[in-house]
Amino acid sequence: MTTRIEATRLIPGADPVITDGVVVFDGGLITYAGPSADAPTTPDADVVTAETVMPGMWDCHAHAVGVHRIQLDDLYLVPTEVRAARAVKDIERALQAGVTSVRDAGGMGVLLGRAVREGTIPGPHLYGAGAILSPTGGHADLHDLPLAWFHDLAERDGTLRVCDGLSDCMTAVREQLRIGADIIKVCASGGVLSERDHPIHQQFTDDELRVIVEVAGMAERTVMAHCHGKPGMMAAIRTGIGTIEHGVYMDEEVADAMRETGTILVPTRLVVTELMAAGQGNLSHAMWEKLVATNEIHRDAVALAHERGVTIAMGTDVMLSRPELPAAWGNHGRELPLLVGSGLSPLEAIATATANAPATLGPRAPGTGRLEAGFDADVITVAGDPSADVAVLADPGNVTGVWKLGQRVR
Repeated sequence: MTTRIEATRLIPGADPVITDGVVVFDGGLITYAGPSADAPTTPDADVVTAETVMPGMWDCHAHAVGVHRIQLDDLYLVPTEVRAARAVKDIERALQAGVTSVRDAGGMGVLLGRAVREGTIPGPHLYGAGAILSPTGGHADLHDLPLAWFHDLAERDGTLRVCDGLSDCMTAVREQLRIGADIIKVCASGGVLSERDHPIHQQFTDDELRVIVEVAGMAERTVMAHCHGKPGMMAAIRTGIGTIEHGVYMDEEVADAMRETGTILVPTRLVVTELMAAGQGNLSHAMWEKLVATNEIHRDAVALAHERGVTIAMGTDVMLSRPELPAAWGNHGRELPLLVGSGLSPLEAIATATANAPATLGPRAPGTGRLEAGFDADVITVAGDPSADVAVLADPGNVTGVWKLGQRVR
């Protein structure tokens, strides 16, 4: 069945807005996207009219873990089956909010993606990292658990994995590739929402990062690096990591190095701002102090990256189930106004969630993120004009239609 969308405005993803635009797709591929005056005739098409048509959005940093609290101990306090059931609903909320592709930055995304692809459950394209890799005592370690208990949890749950030394790092990457990971996630610096590691400190050594990148690259996978501090960011850039996640303590040297090497920034402002607005809650004193310290610095870092020409892709760090919770699945579009608050124009912010995003998968980047002939028909329609006010996309209720590979799912 051919679908023809006639819209007041067409946002291609990276190019200027087209007034009075048409998108045509037959099966899973777009066959035309452009002005209505040049559109082909499609007498048998299913015709849809809309205010705005644009590519389906990407969230390049989310966690399908099915928890209700920002506390990683829920990974062992809540049964895996319960968390998996929550995560199934979470990814469906993302799809209904116009997010047709998600990079799962540590969680159940690899295996949920398998269920999505076979048609068992609805959801976006899921590109999963498997376990988050960090050294012992690093950001992806649970510092208050006895180490033997943590290793047992890591084997049973698969969300966190510590590895030390070149041999163990190689094995850890191969374990993720074994289950079908699309990307590898490492902690190149300490973190905020963890107990005893410092956000600025580099964690893996350069040699450890280099071997992780090498083994991932042999399988045509890129590496995404959780990174707040400059030492870890520079190490990530030196060793060939594809994307830096967060980038809180960026400076001019880091930004220029990222631009020169093509390293992509995935800022994840949403989790910081929404947790700050919600108050300390169940965050420990150590976590809360680190969160407060990074809030405004993070906003300014994104602005600096944009000014220096760093490529930015949208990520939110959402992890919580139930949309009324802060930083929860289904609220992905709230990231876009925060990017505008760091100096991006509405169209530049939209590009972070569309045209810029597929490159975060490196050599395995799919043909999505643009309304262009030959690209996958991942398409959404929107009430309002996000090119004038990107906050339109912050409300999932404004997404009036979603097509994934040409199939209407909303």
